[in-house]
Formats: sequence, structure tokens, C-alpha cells
Amino acid sequence: MFTSFEEIFEHLRSKSKKRLVAAWAVDDHTINAVRLAIELGIVEGTLVGDENMIKAVCKEEGIDPSIFNIVHNESELKSIAQAVDIINAGEGDILMKGLCSTDKYMRAILKKEGGLLPPKAVLSHLSVLKNENYHKFIILGDMAVIPAPDLKQKEAITNYLVKAAKALGIETPKVAFIAATEQMLPGMQACVDAAILSKMADRGQIKGCVADGPLALDVAISQEAVAIKKLKSPVAGDADCLVFPNIESANVFYKVNSQLCKDVKQAAIVAGAKAPCVLSSRADSIDTKLNSIALAALTA
Repeated sequence: MFTSFEEIFEHLRSKSKKRLVAAWAVDDHTINAVRLAIELGIVEGTLVGDENMIKAVCKEEGIDPSIFNIVHNESELKSIAQAVDIINAGEGDILMKGLCSTDKYMRAILKKEGGLLPPKAVLSHLSVLKNENYHKFIILGDMAVIPAPDLKQKEAITNYLVKAAKALGIETPKVAFIAATEQMLPGMQACVDAAILSKMADRGQIKGCVADGPLALDVAISQEAVAIKKLKSPVAGDADCLVFPNIESANVFYKVNSQLCKDVKQAAIVAGAKAPCVLSSRADSIDTKLNSIALAALTA
């Protein structure tokens, strides 16, 4: 089981390099993150975007542009579409968002003709984070794609989180379905969905994990809270995966970790497409983008 992103980097060095294609990769954070991934031996990098802008960034950052395969495209929208085309042509294993906005990036992925969405698939945004106040990785979703997931979408989110956890070396991930309380309140939809999903996991309809819910966040990750509340659960206090009831709660949790917690390491990808798609905020650090590339390479 991996306990740090550094261990993931080391593991990926021993594997064949994945081919990364970055869409509208004209900003210093994207270019530096891809450079670091190339130097670590994780990927081969293709940058799609305005070549003059890319080379100007490389000059300013002291990067040799010859380490990249640069595909010149002066249009933001066309460069995103071209990056998706490269993946569909079998010439890339990972798609990455550059300076483009999330809505433009996702529209290209979701496009019915020429996009990356398999038939009847559900796309979901998941994150892996390492907070030194918790004893292992936390895998969570959905922070950016599904605003108010219904029961079927929550099942899909759960399956993606379990798959990511297994890629991280967790043999039987512990999944917590998060709500405002660990009490079963029929009037709170998050509690109802959590109870149904937990029973589905118990009966093998959701495979490869141990699950419980509803669980409030404190009892999902704090052994002390579990002891105080005298809660009996196979997941409480030791969760690997957190399935949040809506986009607001997941997004706030992710950003509280990134903005208010010191030395938190994060990664984020879109799961469910034909290839893993790196989706981090344009404001995310180079470190987070590099970690996201590594997570995509691990799950590709």
C-alpha cells in the first residue's frame, strides 16, 4: 500500500511510460508539472497549444522545449479538441487540462461525436489527498462534475473511488458514505442513500470494498469521535474512501484541505472516460498537478 506520492513516483519509474497529452498547455504551472513528470520518468509529454506561448514560458522558466512534443494550435477551443482527437487516435494514454476552463475541457470530453465518453458511462471527479493529520490517503468524490448525484450516480462514484483505492494498493477499501449525521434520519436524503448503498455493498452489489453509512465526517475519520459516540462500524475512524452527498460538500472539503491545512498533498482526475483525464484547478500548485499526473498514470 502506498503511503506517499513519492512512493507512487518510485513505483511508476519501474513501469512503461504513459503518453500524456495536455490541452491548451500554455501556462507555467502545466508546463512545469509535465516537465517534472518527464524528468521523473513517468510520462512522455505532448503539449497542444500556441507554440510561441509555450516556448516563451519555457524560456522564462529555463526549460528546454525539446523535451516535449509540441503540437501547434493557436486556438484554445481547437487545441482542446485536438488533444482529445490524439487520445481517440490511440496516440495518448492520459489527457490533461492546461490553462483552459473546466467547462470547455469537460465539453470536449462529453461531446457525443469525437469525445471521450463511453456509451452509458458516468463521469466523476475524484481526488486523492494526504493530510498529515490522517494516517493514510483519503480518496474522495465528487468535487467538480456531478452537482447532486442520485443513487445510481453515487454507486458509480463509489466504484471509481474503490478502483482508485485498489490502484493505491488498498486490497479492501473502507468506504464511508458521508452525511450530516451518523443517525439514520429518513427525512435526510443523504442518510437514505447512504443506508441503501451500504446494504448494496453488504450484499455484493457494490464489489471489492467494505462500506458503511450514513457517517458524519468526524466518525468517518476520527477514532476518538467513534469512541466518544460509542459507534460500532467496520469503517468508522479508518475510512479510505469518502463519498460525499453533493458537489458542495466534497468541494469544500477538498479546498479546506488545500487552503487551510499545512503540507497537504493532493491529486485530482476525472474517471469514467476512455482515458484518465487530469482535472485540477487552474489555481492549483505545480505539485498538485504533478501528483495528478502520477495518479492518472497509476490508473491508466
